Amino acid sequence: MPEPTTALAPGQIRAAFLRACALDVATPKPGNVSIQSPGHGMNAAQFLSSAQATADALLARGAPVGRRILEAVTLTREAVGCNTNLGIVLLVAPLAAALDDIGPALSAQAWRAATGRVLAALDVDDARLTYRAIALANPGGLGDVPEQSVHAPPTIGLRAAMQLASERDSIARQYANGFHDIFETGLAAYREVPGGASGAAMLDVFLAFLAGWPDSHIVRKHGMALAQSVTLAAREHRARRRQTSLDTPPHADASAQLDAWDTELKARGINPGTSADLAVATLLVAACLDDSG
Repeated sequence: MPEPTTALAPGQIRAAFLRACALDVATPKPGNVSIQSPGHGMNAAQFLSSAQATADALLARGAPVGRRILEAVTLTREAVGCNTNLGIVLLVAPLAAALDDIGPALSAQAWRAATGRVLAALDVDDARLTYRAIALANPGGLGDVPEQSVHAPPTIGLRAAMQLASERDSIARQYANGFHDIFETGLAAYREVPGGASGAAMLDVFLAFLAGWPDSHIVRKHGMALAQSVTLAAREHRARRRQTSLDTPPHADASAQLDAWDTELKARGINPGTSADLAVATLLVAACLDDSG
């Protein structure tokens, strides 16, 4: 039986993933690590090394989602010795697995439907491998709840386990809602920025997520009240960007304001990491769709 093919060659998907990860750190985003601004004990080189180390494991055709996640996290630890990309790995693994099931007509609708099928098929073994990956990454309890804690062997499938955490964790919510936020909020923001994958697109997608709801990583580390204050600030910054052209970098005043906010957030140890992870996944999807068109 011939192996299924998609509109994109494996090399194109890999290149799209690496471009999205590179844009993540090439684009200064308030509170996040970038080439111009390290933070939270990490630097851009570690993020780039993580992407290179994990690409093949994440995108391995036919591999189960849980296996992709565990191998990617293991390779990240070997490459950089810290957790730079657990959220990205958790998001990309099912999206990449879905590409095996689409066929030659790649579209957002087809990819979303295939992702739904992948999520529906996730089993206890996927959960077991993913729990091992989360424990190895040691992110401080990503998605942890009293039922099906990541610190104990799972007894339900990975999607069901993620559903238990979906109200408090935006990455877990993607498993519960079929990646709705990526294919709706993320792609909508991306399409508002002319010119395709760019720093302007990455920044606006990031701000769309950060302005849309409290960042899970901030909630987990600092509480809901502070996370909500960051969300309100993101709405103000994003509205200010819309007063100028979205297809260009921020003008001097807006850029200075973003830089000042970045400095403030990092000084307080505030990292909107979940919003950045969602933005990377969105830019991957958008780049693949652009390349296939």
